[in-house]
Amino acid sequence: MAQVPVQTIHRDPQLFYWILFPITIVMILTGILRHYATVLMSSAPKPLDLRSTREQRSLLHGISLRSNFHALSRRSFHTRRDVVITAYESGAYLKDPDRKGQPPANPMTDPSSMDGMMGMMKNQMAMIIPNTLIMSWINAFFSGYVIMKLPFPLTIKFKSMLQAGVGTKDMDPRWMSSISWYFLCMFGLQSVFNFLLGNDNAASQMAQQMGQMGPQAPQMFGPGVDPNKQFLAEAENLAVIEHHSVLDGVEQRLLEGIRI
Repeated sequence: MAQVPVQTIHRDPQLFYWILFPITIVMILTGILRHYATVLMSSAPKPLDLRSTREQRSLLHGISLRSNFHALSRRSFHTRRDVVITAYESGAYLKDPDRKGQPPANPMTDPSSMDGMMGMMKNQMAMIIPNTLIMSWINAFFSGYVIMKLPFPLTIKFKSMLQAGVGTKDMDPRWMSSISWYFLCMFGLQSVFNFLLGNDNAASQMAQQMGQMGPQAPQMFGPGVDPNKQFLAEAENLAVIEHHSVLDGVEQRLLEGIRI
């Protein structure tokens, strides 16, 4: 059986040092600058009043009960669920009970909502502007260069990801272009930023994007969201739960384990 010949591309070895290293260093320095710029632009969070804190913690209590009901006995779960559902439906935990059933306030007239939206806009600008400048710099000076070959085999599906900006059909997928190295650095330097800046840093774009996918409760506190609808929705989620406990039949399982 004939073997497929290994594809060899004669390239200048200096490309490895004059393209790969500069892009990597610029990406690391840009991430560090993004972190400190975000820290300087971020404003100190305003302390919440007692009613707002109670409203938030009450919804988190319902979500925690729904997520961990299997650790409670049937009687304990039903007792807690009935109390929580009754309070949710009556609006006992609302910060402004007088606004129950009314549309949410306009976020443009709420100073706290405006501060939150300005903070989100600053974080987005701190990500968009550096990426636009670096992308323009790479397209202007390093577009169309093949800088390295990966030491492990890859399928053809990786070709579009690793050879962006290089319009060839027969090139081995292991060869990587300069623009592809930029994208890999964008999402692969999280460990470096964690080492240099700590785990809680604003440099990693992957961490910032994943931070938006948190638990369901913080969505209630966004601008233009009605807290009463969130409480009613959580009350419905609790009402349809069919309880089962990990402690059901634990005595029998323990005796069977001892016999074995």
